[in-house]
Amino acid sequence: MADPARAAKLADRIKVVVAQALERRVKDPRLGFVTVTDARVTNDLQHATVYYTVYGDEDESAETRRALESAKGILRAEVGKNITVRLTPTLEFVPDEIPVNASNLEELLRTAKERDAEVASLAAEQKYAGEPDPYRRKDDEEAAEADGSDRP
Repeated sequence: MADPARAAKLADRIKVVVAQALERRVKDPRLGFVTVTDARVTNDLQHATVYYTVYGDEDESAETRRALESAKGILRAEVGKNITVRLTPTLEFVPDEIPVNASNLEELLRTAKERDAEVASLAAEQKYAGEPDPYRRKDDEEAAEADGSDRP
C-alpha cells in the first residue's frame, strides 16, 4: 500500500500527462473538445480513473468516449514514460458529471429564489391575525400591577 499523499501526487501527474498527450499525441478525429478535469489513483497505485468533460452535445460526447477508449494504450504508454512508479497504472475514462449536476443545482436555486420572492410579496400584504406584538413585556406587567388588574 502506498501513502495516500503519494497517490494524490501521482493522480495529479497523470492528469497533466494525459491532458498533454491528448493535445499532442492523439490524432483521432472523433476526439472532440475534451478537458481532463480530475484523476484519482487507488492506494496500491495500480488503477487510475481519469475524469473528463466534453464541450458539445451527446453525439460528440459519445464519439469522444469511443476515441478515448481506442487511445487508451497510447495514453497509458505516455503515462508510463512520464511517471516514476514500478508498474504503470491502468487507465479508466469516466465522464465528469459535475457540470451537469451544477447546472441542475443552479436551476433549483433559481426556482427557490423565485418562490421566496412570491412568498415575501404575499407576506408584505398580510396583517397579523391578533395583536401586532403578542409577547408580554416586563414594563406591561408592572403597569398592570399598578392598575390592580390581572391582565397586562
